[in-house]
Amino acid sequence: MSTATRRSGVARQPAKGVLKDIRLFATDVDGVLTDAGMYYSESGDEWKKFNTRDGMGIKLLQRAGLITAIVTQERTRLVARRAEKLAIPELHQGIMNKLTVVREMAARHGLTLRQVAYIGDDVNDIETLKAVGFSASPADGLPHVLKVVDYVCRKNGGEGAVREIAEMILAAQGVTIESHLSLVKSSRSGRRA
Repeated sequence: MSTATRRSGVARQPAKGVLKDIRLFATDVDGVLTDAGMYYSESGDEWKKFNTRDGMGIKLLQRAGLITAIVTQERTRLVARRAEKLAIPELHQGIMNKLTVVREMAARHGLTLRQVAYIGDDVNDIETLKAVGFSASPADGLPHVLKVVDYVCRKNGGEGAVREIAEMILAAQGVTIESHLSLVKSSRSGRRA
């Protein structure tokens, strides 16, 4: 989408053609998959809260054939465990230049940046958000980010923003509610995302 069609702070529907071509979905962690909080116990343990609906959105994208990725500046065992649980094939932690990693991922999978969707919330995501085919931010992303993305979610980070984007991509690619149900039934039962 052109910069002229981007509006800050307003959720809007992107062109279906853009979403229909998406083959790789990448996300930041803190402020997107989580609420941006960092919680520490007295003993020094770190905790993060992930939304299971976001997890199911990632699983549905995978079942529809999309490649999923996490690209984050942080490096934690918690994120590695979450990526493992969701079977996310592309986990990139401790990344200072996210765009370079996203470019390399796309090339490795034979894709162009136009076929990549990325959701981020902070200034270290801006370069990547500007370069990909479809960019989004949770509703509570920083103002500088909201100005450059193609879509501002109705949901906040850690509260379903990733699921919102996943459902938009799936709908544009012709995956209906009935298709969602068959994708879920074909997965292993009893496991929460």
